[in-house]
Amino acid sequence: MEYLKLIGIVIIILGFAFKLDTVAVVVAAALATGLVSGMSITHILTILGKGFMDNRMVSLFFLTLPMIGVVESHGLKQAAVNGISKIKNLSAGKIFNLYLAIREITDAMGIALSGQVQFIRPLINPMAQAAASVKKPLTDKQVDLIKARAAATDNFGNFFSQNLFIASSGVLLMSSTMKSLGYTATPANIVLYSIPMAVITFLITAYYNRRFDKQFEI
Repeated sequence: MEYLKLIGIVIIILGFAFKLDTVAVVVAAALATGLVSGMSITHILTILGKGFMDNRMVSLFFLTLPMIGVVESHGLKQAAVNGISKIKNLSAGKIFNLYLAIREITDAMGIALSGQVQFIRPLINPMAQAAASVKKPLTDKQVDLIKARAAATDNFGNFFSQNLFIASSGVLLMSSTMKSLGYTATPANIVLYSIPMAVITFLITAYYNRRFDKQFEI
């Protein structure tokens, strides 16, 4: 009978497989798991309510959206695009490093660049290919390598700098979760300890991008 307590996992798998409403599936899984575990409806709802209240700070992210919209409406994102496009005589690796720096700085400001769609494919990747093909045409393999490196650089910047903004959903979720477990971890603390990781990521990625350039210098 203990296996019945895993029914919540089955409900989630089936719900996602049939593309049902995510919230409804999760709530149904929680209710089913609680009921087969011998909990009352009142107890289940109490736990769900407590979980929501403990993590309610995550919703504060939506309060930052108007501020982000105002900043972007004044052309900050477009200014970044224009700034990159005006820089000449850069290697592919240097372009990637410059973009990574911009990615981390804007993440720290809470500005989402939607890098893969809005920057990597239409801007960074073509610029990197043009820079790498100055001496000789690129092979198909080299083109693919540049595409992969461009996408990877954006992923590095996004993953390791997303916690640099004090009101990001990830920071607020970690803070509220740690608080519910009895640990002191304010959003400011999380951001503070995320800074070294962002710096280390930039240095390591910059090193690998420099080595990446060497194969185009031959």
